[in-house]
Amino acid sequence: MQTKYIFVTGGVVSSLGKGIISASIGKLLQARGYKITIQKFDPYINIDPGTLNPYEHGECYVTEDGFETDLDLGHYERFTGIHTTRNNSITTGRIYKTVIDRERHGDYLGKTIQVVPHITDEIKRRILAPPSPPEGGTTDSTPDSKTIEATSEAVGVAFVICEIGGTIGDIESAPFMEAIRQLRWELGSDAVCIHLTYVPYLKAADELKTKPTQHSVKELQSMGIQPDILVLRTERHLDDSLRKKVASFCNVDLECVVQSEDMPSIYEVPVNMQRQGLDAAILRKIGIPVGETPAMKPWHEFLEKQHKAAHEVYIGLVGKYDLQDAYKSIRESLNLAGVYNDVKAKIHFVNSEEIDARNVADKLSGMAGLLICPGFGQRGIEGKIIAAEYGRTHDVPTFGICLGMQMMVIEFARNVLGYQDANSSEMSADTAHPVIDLMEEQKTVTNLGGTMRLGAYDCELCEGSKAMEAYKVAANSSFFTLHSSLIKERHRHRYEFNNYYKEVFETAGMKCVGINPAANLVEIVEIPDKRWYIGTQFHPEYSSTVLHPHPLFMSFVKACI
Repeated sequence: MQTKYIFVTGGVVSSLGKGIISASIGKLLQARGYKITIQKFDPYINIDPGTLNPYEHGECYVTEDGFETDLDLGHYERFTGIHTTRNNSITTGRIYKTVIDRERHGDYLGKTIQVVPHITDEIKRRILAPPSPPEGGTTDSTPDSKTIEATSEAVGVAFVICEIGGTIGDIESAPFMEAIRQLRWELGSDAVCIHLTYVPYLKAADELKTKPTQHSVKELQSMGIQPDILVLRTERHLDDSLRKKVASFCNVDLECVVQSEDMPSIYEVPVNMQRQGLDAAILRKIGIPVGETPAMKPWHEFLEKQHKAAHEVYIGLVGKYDLQDAYKSIRESLNLAGVYNDVKAKIHFVNSEEIDARNVADKLSGMAGLLICPGFGQRGIEGKIIAAEYGRTHDVPTFGICLGMQMMVIEFARNVLGYQDANSSEMSADTAHPVIDLMEEQKTVTNLGGTMRLGAYDCELCEGSKAMEAYKVAANSSFFTLHSSLIKERHRHRYEFNNYYKEVFETAGMKCVGINPAANLVEIVEIPDKRWYIGTQFHPEYSSTVLHPHPLFMSFVKACI
């Protein structure tokens, strides 16, 4: 059977949750035994989000093959367990650059290059030739045997879910809409369009208003696209009469009008969508037998643990970006690890710019654990260093990630080794003790975008270390597969631990317990004498999923308890 395509668009306002809906659709189709992949098409002209300020775009997520992507790919991986690649994240900038490079090369034989057909054709090419669904793409969802039997003719069909960023009517997204219009015509019943829109509640009138949704669908229809399914984002429950009104005005079947209410957790969204038959509606529209509704037992077991977790553990998130999406994967990794440790991880953001030696005790008191956040640049680093010192001297479980690990190293050098001016050469090029230094391979790099050490690299764990123990415990709990002392984790950095100082650090008590065998790069440091004091040069948060929480986050939260 032909590959099936699901196009997810949004209207009225941004930030309605297209990424969560796309990930939920993928999860539900996986549960029915289908292999899936999800692509994100972003209308901005940047080649990737790697050079964007987190205040502009939230966190930058990194794939295993070393591509900087939109944070929605984190949702895709956490929900479905698939491993995305650079081909799962496409921007207008990448589309235009490809077409312009071809034009400069002479590939178009003197033709005038236009948005239609050249830009739209490149978009279509990217949609129709996505990355193959990764092997083991259904490992996070074991479909029921009856479900597989009922859809035996269709098992193995790949679903490509394409999320279009932005909002209908944006100038930037027009080429993507035109490409979808053409594909809908060419693919026929092998394609479904799902439109996510907003139904606001007006308190003064005590009414839910459908007019914004009607206008959004009208705008979509004016582009030649008739949505097959509507997902109505709402803060209030929508009764059947309102859904019938929307169905009537928007030319959509009533069973294909689904509401997405605010849920206590984003991980309840797939279950809510399944309850309303979203996955069944997709299959019917495409012409595939629906079969029985999958039980999704592991997912429900996770939600049950989440509901039962009563004890709260307060964790201080020490960083400089005071917004939810800046550290999205870290926050979710802490929440997931909390659930599997039968607690609620209550994350308390602490602005590192506001921390000094006089107020650090007040800022961090009451925290069961500290996580020193990653980042770049000078701003807020002294506060992170002071927070790391507080965690070390008060024996508070402390987890440093990337720049956070580097600040732990600098703090130790200053206050234990006595190198008062110890620093990173990123922050102070003339420091006498650059305990953190620019990687050799980065010294000739001039461009900022896509030039860091990016993607998954090997790390050899030291036997007897707390880090090694964390991975072993996770492997015994079936959360993680550990074949040897060699692991593979994702990176996003330019600077590294300076191996010139390795011996003196280890003699003084900070051990280098994770090493990249190819480059001899220090990946993990820890102080064994402390309850839990570990820093990683890599980003473990990128590898934590709903059904497979990351070993280090599991161990850290357990230590906090």
